[in-house]
Amino acid sequence: MSRTPPLTIAPAPQARARALPKGQQTKAAIVDTALRMAAQVGLEGLSIGALAEAMEMSKSGVFAHFGSRDELQISVVREYYARFEREVFQPAMEQPRGLPRLQALFKHWMRFTSAELDSGCIFISGAIEFDDRPGPVRDALIEAVETWMAAFTRAIAQAREQGHLAADVDEHQVAFEIHGLILVLHYEARFLQRPGALERAVQGFHNILARYRA
Repeated sequence: MSRTPPLTIAPAPQARARALPKGQQTKAAIVDTALRMAAQVGLEGLSIGALAEAMEMSKSGVFAHFGSRDELQISVVREYYARFEREVFQPAMEQPRGLPRLQALFKHWMRFTSAELDSGCIFISGAIEFDDRPGPVRDALIEAVETWMAAFTRAIAQAREQGHLAADVDEHQVAFEIHGLILVLHYEARFLQRPGALERAVQGFHNILARYRA
């Protein structure tokens, strides 16, 4: 089974649209609309018909840009990841290695998460939709999440190497615990709609760092 190309850093949507030929600009606009729709109805809720109506295009016109529903869904996953990377990962890279960078990663991750609590996270909803459905869309989702978590785990290891965390810290355990905060935040804030969930997630992060500090 063929794999999608590796994830790479993408330019901002506006700059990308100006640089692309008209056909690719149209495709980028379709993906943008599809991403907004998927945030509400999930990847499986995407339909060529609804997308064509939203874009005021024919079904064949939309389909011609992707060739299959799988390719449309994969394009949405990759665009979501590109935005996540620009808003979360790239700004944090301006901070020094170690605790400052790790704290910046979590700060931007929380900001990104807070902004989408009303709509939903493609990674989380996609995991529910495709957890037991092998195929290229699931592969694209896994690649995106694993790419991000590898970068986050590497930042934890660097914090240990800089002497900011204890020498015996297991970076994978710390990443697991912090990732758990994000997952439970979505459950508490979006599903249960409990007030104060954001504050508890931030406090949980501080508690984790306090437990593992050098």
